[in-house]
Amino acid sequence: MSRTIAFEVETSTISAAQKPASRYLPAWEPLALWAFLLLSWQASTLVIDANTNPLLPAPDIVARALWESLPELWKGTVSSFLILLPGYALALIAGVVLGLVAGIVPGLGRAFFPFARVVAPVPPTVYIPYAIAVLPTFHLSATFIVFIGAFWPIFQNAAAGAQAVEARHRDNARVLGFSRLETLIRVIFPASLPHIFAGMAVGLGFSFILLTVAELFGANAGLGRFVQYYADFADYPRMVAGIVYTGLITWLAMTGLDALRHRALFWLR
Repeated sequence: MSRTIAFEVETSTISAAQKPASRYLPAWEPLALWAFLLLSWQASTLVIDANTNPLLPAPDIVARALWESLPELWKGTVSSFLILLPGYALALIAGVVLGLVAGIVPGLGRAFFPFARVVAPVPPTVYIPYAIAVLPTFHLSATFIVFIGAFWPIFQNAAAGAQAVEARHRDNARVLGFSRLETLIRVIFPASLPHIFAGMAVGLGFSFILLTVAELFGANAGLGRFVQYYADFADYPRMVAGIVYTGLITWLAMTGLDALRHRALFWLR
């Protein structure tokens, strides 16, 4: 019996020691999918004549164009993030605060939720021409569009997280003498973090989409402007390189947010 227990303890210890090493190994399924897509892209360029259809350049041509365009793409990245970060940060602050308050204050919830059901489903892209026409600069109009796109997912998820907190936790906070503000900060907010991070991920994806679309309209720089500029001049290798680069930047931002979520929500690991 003691040998069996010792063997089980030793086995669990070995498996626990092996987990951290395997956790950092990439899964083979996404690598296989990307390899398949890249090979399919390369095969299609061998079948299709580039002289008759230049819209699909070969991967090596796109890679060369991407390498040559890195300085210009970096400037576009800085320009885009100067719009994205302020708009997303304002949406995060306003969405979390208003969502949590609306989730725990019945009167505000009854006021905000019907309004959100009407306004939130409206695609933010319809506001782009109006925002560009009304606001004095393109930077302000694009920031406003990013704010609108990110605000509603964050607000709705924060409110859902606040409403999901069990009543006994609020009762315990009341018994301990917490004020409403202390209950909001020390009980409601931590318990709502999984919902908030879900809304942040959706809002960040929308922010990149709307920023790129807004830059197609009237920007002088940015990732969307890069793609539109070379599409106008039929430089399709650079256009595709801009699309690939934009996707890479978006993936890095989403991966960073996911790493932050994993670190913040340590109790859910």
